[in-house]
Amino acid sequence: MKILMSFVAVSLLLGGCGSSNHSDLNAYIDEVKSRPAKPIKPLPVFTPYESFTYGASVKRSPFDRPVDLIQRNYGRTGEDVKPDLSRKSEYLEDFDLGSLRMVGTIKKDNTLWALISDPTGTVTKVAVNNYIGKNHGKIVSANNTQIELLEIVSDGLSGWVERPRVLAVIEKD
Repeated sequence: MKILMSFVAVSLLLGGCGSSNHSDLNAYIDEVKSRPAKPIKPLPVFTPYESFTYGASVKRSPFDRPVDLIQRNYGRTGEDVKPDLSRKSEYLEDFDLGSLRMVGTIKKDNTLWALISDPTGTVTKVAVNNYIGKNHGKIVSANNTQIELLEIVSDGLSGWVERPRVLAVIEKD
């Protein structure tokens, strides 16, 4: 009996769903289908991929040892290049070369003296064979606009190397 009652109940439920009038739903579907279609937005324009060429691949890796001293663009190097540590230090050797400025020249007794200003404001005269800067910089030539010197710096491998430097007059506007 229970089975019969369940069968009747299911039949009534299914029959009720199919007998409804769906005319309003069909009318709405027809109305939506009759509307004009909206234009579809165009696809966005994508910029083409530009490949990147890594240009540092031919350079030395930062994890490799530095280039041999022979390949460096320095002056002389070797066992005969070393600073004279027994020599008495001159006044301008207490300053970094970057903090010194050449402010002019004077000529006395056929000797050209370059005038160098230090960070304290003191002007000191120097000539060829004087030393300036903290890196044992020896003046090798001088003219009215600049002095050229050779510094002796460590090569990083328990040796020394000469490095040419120039200190020029800076004109003020």
